[in-house]
Amino acid sequence: MLCFYLAAVWLYLLLFYGLFRGARCLSSVNSKGKTVIITGSNTGIGKSTALELARRGARVILACRNKEKAEAAAFDIRKESGNNQVVFMQLDLASLKSVRSFAETFLKTEPRLDVLINNAGVIGPGHTEDGFGLAFGVNHLGHFLLTNLLLERLRQCGPSRVVTVSALLHRFGNIDFHLLASQKDLVPSQSAWHNFQAYCNSKLCNVLFTRELANQLEGTDVTCYTLHPGVIYTELCRNMSWWLQLLMMPLAKLFFLDPKGGSQTTLYCALQEGIEPLSGRYFSKCALQKVEAKGRDDGLAKKLWELSERLTGLSQQIQN
Repeated sequence: MLCFYLAAVWLYLLLFYGLFRGARCLSSVNSKGKTVIITGSNTGIGKSTALELARRGARVILACRNKEKAEAAAFDIRKESGNNQVVFMQLDLASLKSVRSFAETFLKTEPRLDVLINNAGVIGPGHTEDGFGLAFGVNHLGHFLLTNLLLERLRQCGPSRVVTVSALLHRFGNIDFHLLASQKDLVPSQSAWHNFQAYCNSKLCNVLFTRELANQLEGTDVTCYTLHPGVIYTELCRNMSWWLQLLMMPLAKLFFLDPKGGSQTTLYCALQEGIEPLSGRYFSKCALQKVEAKGRDDGLAKKLWELSERLTGLSQQIQN
């Protein structure tokens, strides 16, 4: 029995330290005088990211849907960091109208933007206000529009960065453009399996979006990065069915990172000096990682970008 116990402990340690444990962001960069937007920052790794950047002196904009939770988070962060420059601004990524309203308000009231962190993410059933599948609409399309609306301000304040939180599960993602055109989604139904697949697909969109964004920003002072934050159990799973959450809980307690651990690669991409030549690339455990062929497909990335422009109405703005 003792041997079995010891073997179980060693297996746990091997799995945790070999596969699940994240790295630490060791950058000592001070962010005083800089402004950072973090979407979905009222909880989880977004809140942990906001806290660390506030500690470094940044003006931090919590771009969140839930006003009550976000204002409570801003209060917590101000108190813990000693930085009063932490404010909430309303943003619902499931509404393109809300994204436009947020960008308009921000550009009118904030003179600079140094780092945009596209952190918010959802998994589960449902549709956005505009009729898109929830994961595709929030995780990709909302962030796509937000980034493009704020790009000019990022250029004006360069060197600046766009950091988009993807996931290791992007490897299982696919993009069916015909399905997207007919159903405004990347999966054909709202079953539990298709909800999971929709999340994977949206995370592949994050990787391809970052790749094409880097291509379009080449020669400017704006760089962009995407990342896998680690295996983390956060409120991302709140839209899962209760039985899936029940199954996840024991694994979460044993193996998953806490929000602080999960924020480290985001912080690395936002702060680390010298990674500018790696714009458009994918990171995990505070280090550069290689993505599979579909995540490096420039043709696929450009096609997704052009379709996203049409779906968000950006292509009409460009023409006008």
